[in-house]
Amino acid sequence: MKPIPSKAELRSELVVRLRTDLMALERAQRAAIEAATHEESKPENDKDTRALEASYLARGQAMRLSELSVGLAEVTAFVLRAFGEDSPIALGALVTLESDEGEATFFLAPHGGGVTLDGGTIGVVTTRSPLGLALLGQREGEELEVVVAGKKRESMITKVR
Repeated sequence: MKPIPSKAELRSELVVRLRTDLMALERAQRAAIEAATHEESKPENDKDTRALEASYLARGQAMRLSELSVGLAEVTAFVLRAFGEDSPIALGALVTLESDEGEATFFLAPHGGGVTLDGGTIGVVTTRSPLGLALLGQREGEELEVVVAGKKRESMITKVR
């Protein structure tokens, strides 16, 4: 079994992933703005909504771009700290859970929920997710019960770093 990377390495990997997503979204937004303002998007009649639809898309992408920019800044700036076996779980914790389905490790970050790091071995969860909320304040050795997608899941917190 390979060793788990440091939290600094995990954060760096997450920052790279978020920057990549941000650049792709910036390109998509520029394309949507161009489509909304292109001469071919001008309505031919009162039923033609091409320009309107393209402007809605550009606006939605601008909102997502803003959210992702803030998330990237939060991930870059949050302070990494060590957790002892009696420390309550908080932002920045690297938590290993064991359940009937096996063992899973999660990095509690301010943004990037759903991303997997270290070749898919570590999942990112945020404090806005059901699992992230359930983990907050818990300690190593405690049992955890969380409902995800309507299904109750029980786990044991085996390691907090």
